[in-house]
Amino acid sequence: MIHFYKSIMTVGDADVDLPTISDDLVVTKYKMAAEIVNKVLKEMITECKPGSSVRDLCILGDKKLKEETGKAFKKDKKLTKGIAFPTCISCNNCICHYSPLASEPDSSLADGDLVKIDMGAHIDGFIAVVAHTFVIGASAENPVTGKKADAVMAAHLASEAALRLVKPGNDNIEVTETVNKVAESFECKPVEGMVSHQLEQNKIDGDKTILHSLTEAQSKEHDTFAFGLHEVYGVDVLVSTGDGTNKEKDAKTVIYKKTDLTYMLKMKTSREFLSQVTKTYGQMPFNLRNFEEEKKARMGVVECVKHNVIQPFHVLYEKEGVSVAQFKFTVLLMPNGPQKITGLPFDAALYKSEKAIEDQEVLTLLKQSANPKAAKKKKKAAEKAVSEETVEKKVVEEDMDAAPTLVEQ
Repeated sequence: MIHFYKSIMTVGDADVDLPTISDDLVVTKYKMAAEIVNKVLKEMITECKPGSSVRDLCILGDKKLKEETGKAFKKDKKLTKGIAFPTCISCNNCICHYSPLASEPDSSLADGDLVKIDMGAHIDGFIAVVAHTFVIGASAENPVTGKKADAVMAAHLASEAALRLVKPGNDNIEVTETVNKVAESFECKPVEGMVSHQLEQNKIDGDKTILHSLTEAQSKEHDTFAFGLHEVYGVDVLVSTGDGTNKEKDAKTVIYKKTDLTYMLKMKTSREFLSQVTKTYGQMPFNLRNFEEEKKARMGVVECVKHNVIQPFHVLYEKEGVSVAQFKFTVLLMPNGPQKITGLPFDAALYKSEKAIEDQEVLTLLKQSANPKAAKKKKKAAEKAVSEETVEKKVVEEDMDAAPTLVEQ
């Protein structure tokens, strides 16, 4: 018998029950969305070659996400599905949200570029997000070294540590502190202002958040909370070889989402734009590129942002020459343990950093299995093995064991 665990959201005067993963059908929808983003992510990585247009790749990624989600629940015409976060491809010192419009300058990939692909899909409003970092041209014979390797290994191992900590009974501050410890081991810093969110139906930015930078100002403002059973999180780890600060540059903001706020907009263009957003995307993030009249969309969004009815996702950068790596995964907090449902296996043989984690608590944590079924058996053995093997080798093995089910390769 399924016991429904519901949270309550107030909309106007009505209370609306939000279904959670205590419902088997909800779990199925999350996993369907996850299967799609894993498949599309894998296909997109193979498309990232020297000389490829970043804009064309982002357009291709969105097309694939639409096609794959369109195959789900075909008979249910009322069920919404589609892109939950538009495809972004951010390279090297570009931190996030790069997906240029047709009217903006494009950029091309080059051999040696550190590439971050970020995307999301949803089935019936149940969202699966993912981001993966790789270096073009990297191979076991020609591994990545230096700062790029430091950034990738720091981000990967920090995300693995976070996966093992995001579970009922632990709190968000423990995750923040551990991510910072891992980054420091590789002389890196988590990017300031980057936040992981709880995921709920039709909501990519739930109220419960995990901060990844320990800046004093942000820490004072941030609430401490415990993770709860049947919650879902999009855990997003971004690590920089620089000082972790971010700023906007020339690239225009193209990704936005509707907020819960209302305002009587003055301009007809703005009202038409907001109406189209509400009808087509609801609360999901969208790219201005996908509007038939891009110029009108760019005009309409200005007033909407000014009055906070639309929220921008700015294109952010670190300093030139800095490397920024990102790993994002979706995790379901199930009764038998956290289930990571998005993300691809990581090949540590492609990255040779001269730095390593020395903190024994973090090493012991990383030795624990990320596979819920095997977790209890392996915990004691892991603690014993921590001083005998290198953490990188073990984590890669565990990744392969615990990787989410992917579509046929």
